[in-house]
Amino acid sequence: MAFSYDTLVNWDREHLWHPFTQMQGFREEELLIITRGEGPYLYDFSGRRYLDGVSSLWTNVHGHRRPELDRAVREQLEQVAHSTLLGIAHPPAIVLARRLAEITPPGLNKVFYSDSGSTAVEVALKMAFQYWQLRGLPQKQRFLKLSGAYHGDTLGAVSVGGIAIFHDIFQPLLFETLEAPAPYCYRCPEEKDCKEQCLERLEELVAAHHQELAAVILEPLMQGAGGMIPQPPGYLARVREVTRRYGVLLIADEVAVGFGRTGRMFACEHEGVSPDLLCLAKGITGGYLPLAATLATDEIYQAFLGGFDEFKAFFHGHTYTGNPLAAAAGVASLEVFAQEEVIKSLPPKIAKLSRLLAEMKEDPHVGDIRQRGLMAGIELVRDRETREPFPPGRRTGHRVILEARKLGVILRPLGDVLVLMPPLCIADEELKELARVTHESIGRGTKDP
Repeated sequence: MAFSYDTLVNWDREHLWHPFTQMQGFREEELLIITRGEGPYLYDFSGRRYLDGVSSLWTNVHGHRRPELDRAVREQLEQVAHSTLLGIAHPPAIVLARRLAEITPPGLNKVFYSDSGSTAVEVALKMAFQYWQLRGLPQKQRFLKLSGAYHGDTLGAVSVGGIAIFHDIFQPLLFETLEAPAPYCYRCPEEKDCKEQCLERLEELVAAHHQELAAVILEPLMQGAGGMIPQPPGYLARVREVTRRYGVLLIADEVAVGFGRTGRMFACEHEGVSPDLLCLAKGITGGYLPLAATLATDEIYQAFLGGFDEFKAFFHGHTYTGNPLAAAAGVASLEVFAQEEVIKSLPPKIAKLSRLLAEMKEDPHVGDIRQRGLMAGIELVRDRETREPFPPGRRTGHRVILEARKLGVILRPLGDVLVLMPPLCIADEELKELARVTHESIGRGTKDP
């Protein structure tokens, strides 16, 4: 499309409503228009290069314009771009389902496709609810979430979310949930061990409400949009043990943490946990096309089987469920993981990122640095000693990412928490550049005007 930069900017301001964006201020800023990508880099309208420090919102895994993924999509396009999965099938969806069942934690043998992380969670919530209805336990209708949770933006996903600024306004539309405290150790008000007091409260809630609880839902190992909040070692395994003991399903939302982000293919692997339902999206296609999957155990699947006139089917679906182009990209992405032994290549990169982040710890405005694998959050504060935050109206995180953009790196903040989540293919020198620019931009963005 041959349009001038000015034309595109004008049309953007007239017509495009950007997600999670206060448009009043945004329209006054210089608009960054990305036109192409290559490896871990993106290029804007004028040809300037930017390191993609957040993997295009945590989706890109192997880099942009990856030849194997490009080829897979082109080859599938020569066959068919889309065909429904309602009552019929196509090879990419079948093959990807097989591959996912092979590599996810043991017992997750059934794959239900949808379109995004939010819809993967909606599927899991509805499956968990209906499962108990079919099992003859209709009272098990409630869900337990963690504080600070983010599971997407559709209403079911918002109901199990816990970020006030995103979710509170929609409260009249949501179903009621139970909430356990997440182990946000940096700002934990308790004097005793943060992990233990959070686990104790979760277990108390499950014990008191297990007869009405359908499932506990969490983001394993690291809460993403809530501020990059890591769970202490042993937390996930203990939650799994509690849910098993009290007969409550466990839903693991690995939309953000899956596909190598934490150093393992799936975050649950770190503690040997197999959930009852697993939600996947973002990196499932290597960052190429929208696709999501909810994986279930055979036990859950079997509960939905019956005669046609019993109406036990899972009455849920999406028009583009299991889209052939997206599924083909997903198969190709998993082939790259296997052929290049991507997971085995990650430990040195993770260690290097840890060393680079450690160099920022003495910055007077770096309050906390949280890392799991190639996921990191840097919490900015006005005063490191007192942990006093910056005033929200100052938009310190936003100031920092605009400074980083000037220096050739794309970041995105969660309030005043800077997120670093580069593609897994990032090289050592690129990691150094990401850290250097981030540190320099913190200095620029926290400075009083």
